[in-house]
Amino acid sequence: MKRTFIAFWAILLAVPTLFSQENGIPVPAPRQLKWHEAEMGVVFHYDLHVFDGQVYGQGNNRINPVEDYNIFNPEHLDTDQWIRAAKAAGAKFAILTATHETGFGLWQSDVNPYCLKAVRWRDGKGDIVRDFVNSCRKYGIQPGIYVGIRWNSLLGIHNFKAEGDGNFAKNRQEWYRRYCERMVTELCTRYGDLFMIWFDGGADDPRGMGPDVEPIVNRYQPDCLFYHNVDRADLRWGGSESGTVGYPCWSTFPYPYSHNRNNESAAAHNELLAHGDPEGAFWVPAMADTPLRGANGRHEWFWEPGDENAVYPLETLMDMYEKSVGRNATLIVGLTPDPDGLIPEGDVRRLEEWGAEISRRYGHPLGRTSGESEKLTLKLPSVQKADCCIIREDISKGERIRSYRVEARVGGKWQTVCTGTSVGHKRIAYFDTPVEASSFRLVVERCRDVPRISEFSVHCTM
Repeated sequence: MKRTFIAFWAILLAVPTLFSQENGIPVPAPRQLKWHEAEMGVVFHYDLHVFDGQVYGQGNNRINPVEDYNIFNPEHLDTDQWIRAAKAAGAKFAILTATHETGFGLWQSDVNPYCLKAVRWRDGKGDIVRDFVNSCRKYGIQPGIYVGIRWNSLLGIHNFKAEGDGNFAKNRQEWYRRYCERMVTELCTRYGDLFMIWFDGGADDPRGMGPDVEPIVNRYQPDCLFYHNVDRADLRWGGSESGTVGYPCWSTFPYPYSHNRNNESAAAHNELLAHGDPEGAFWVPAMADTPLRGANGRHEWFWEPGDENAVYPLETLMDMYEKSVGRNATLIVGLTPDPDGLIPEGDVRRLEEWGAEISRRYGHPLGRTSGESEKLTLKLPSVQKADCCIIREDISKGERIRSYRVEARVGGKWQTVCTGTSVGHKRIAYFDTPVEASSFRLVVERCRDVPRISEFSVHCTM
């Protein structure tokens, strides 16, 4: 017990920004503020099996190497087109799978020979990570990199573990750890400042089988979000791949997300991931993720043939937005470049429609105000019809609101139109019924300190 206690506090001291507080209230680190402010991003999944013409099977892909890596041949690859599509939807950051479960690397690696140097495409000189980062910067999108090290079908790595027995496996395990660390060093030092390094399935325990990647990221990308290993996660998965989180959704958590589950059941843990804990001492905000191609029984992170009808309809995407960004989470949507190296045109059109609809509903408030008070009144120039509001806290000072109600002045009397608990970075709250009024009021019923409201606005989305 004593050893566990000491180890736990050693972890906390190594990651002080995860438990910064102001007046006893947890507050985010600067990189976590960037996470909240971004609100929505995308992740591009691209790997060798996109080119084999087969339906993707994750189980097989993790154990069966792709025999002919020269099937990789995206003749019209255009990362500018990818990023324009993401930006049209409103994404503020983008993440690329630099390597996934095959172990194939989408950059000019001096560590991993199983990379773009090995293929005939672009005479072995292509660097999709470089193209991607350049496109992000060209269009004002923050670039991030996703590193898959938990599985490597070429090298026989299964759930971080090198296949085999005895010294044979032990020596390969040690080699794989160093191999991963050197790849991460390449990715952290060659492409400028990064928004996030995302280790698919985590990076395991550096005191066990896992590589010691956190010091590398800290040294070369000190302002970068880190997600995650057993010691540290700057954000948390929201408990499902539905693109939504539960309500309420608090940014605070009872322990460093990746550390321990405090022995709760898997179901209870997923519930905690979806909602957070208002009394938690650690700032570990929520991520909601989903692939764009998830309709009609599909759920595809990679391009597959015959999936054109799997793009989510606009209303489903808007529902996701309101139940993720509108519930204090950051939304990540999976996009699927095709074998030609492009985002399919139907996907591009849907992303454009989505961005336009978000702007139509929420980009032009009837009125807005801000202030530090438990009661905030918004007066419009005339009586107008409204059906929802947006509330935002200044989360640099922590989540202070615990419950609130919104009122409209109708017929000379204040009438409650909606109630809620968590606010955080952004709360989109629809009224019980649309109302016509010229005055609206936010009343904070319970709070931990004086509320700092950065926005209270009302909208008509009909």
